[in-house]
Amino acid sequence: MAAGNTRFVARHSGFMTDDTKDAPAPDVRDAPEHHRFEIRVDDELAGFTEYLDRENQRIFFHTEIGEQFAGRGLASTLIRSALTETVGGGKRIVPICPFVARYLEKHDDFADDVDAVTPDAVEAVRHRQR
Repeated sequence: MAAGNTRFVARHSGFMTDDTKDAPAPDVRDAPEHHRFEIRVDDELAGFTEYLDRENQRIFFHTEIGEQFAGRGLASTLIRSALTETVGGGKRIVPICPFVARYLEKHDDFADDVDAVTPDAVEAVRHRQR
């Protein structure tokens, strides 16, 4: 569970909405001490995507967006920023997280930077979560 016992629920209905016309711009930052990228709105944690770095790969395995932030396109903003920083840092993307995998299916600009999910990658994540 996230800090402050906030419950996060990732929801994706198949389409994105844009309810951000008057909303503050979200801020995405790497939080390496927590092995995740976080997205904040007005300095409030809106969501995160967790990763595991292994050799030249960054394995994305879990993404959550707070219920109160759903429908704003924040998950896509978060994932796009996390993938851009990952590739910019010389790492390859391994999309175990279903949301990250769906994002990559729809956005081929990262196609040359993606490695297949392997049993070894899945086991590395399981080992980390123990």
